[in-house]
Amino acid sequence: MSIWWSLHLRREAASVPLARRMLLGTMETAGVDPEISYDLSVALSEACANAVEHGGGRGRGGCSEAYRVTAYLDGEMCRIEVTDAGPGFPAPGAPAVRPAPADAEHGRGLCLIRELADHVHIGSAPGRSGAVVSFDKTVKWRKGAPLAAV
Repeated sequence: MSIWWSLHLRREAASVPLARRMLLGTMETAGVDPEISYDLSVALSEACANAVEHGGGRGRGGCSEAYRVTAYLDGEMCRIEVTDAGPGFPAPGAPAVRPAPADAEHGRGLCLIRELADHVHIGSAPGRSGAVVSFDKTVKWRKGAPLAAV
């Protein structure tokens, strides 16, 4: 069995824990191993925090623009994608952004996502402005999990 969901969220700090809780609740209900769920929820929190901070300016009427979180749980794989309407990432060949120092409070989110997920794609949305951060991880199931792949 496979499931997927998509959230359209305002670029507000309060949206980050909402997305995280949605993912954790879905994975717990499906029977995903808690360690895998935790890793993916931290990675999702980092991607959402980036969308909130860097994902664009103000929309119509001064409201914060939205960003989107989509999660797919299919067989042995969970894939998560976060897209926003910001400036995106530098084009290939552009000067690289220097990694944040180890003691910095900001700037390490993308590195953390790379450590927690199996495969990561970080780029700009094709044909429009905005960033896309997608990542996936092989799922381990709890014994007797209701949605475990057969």
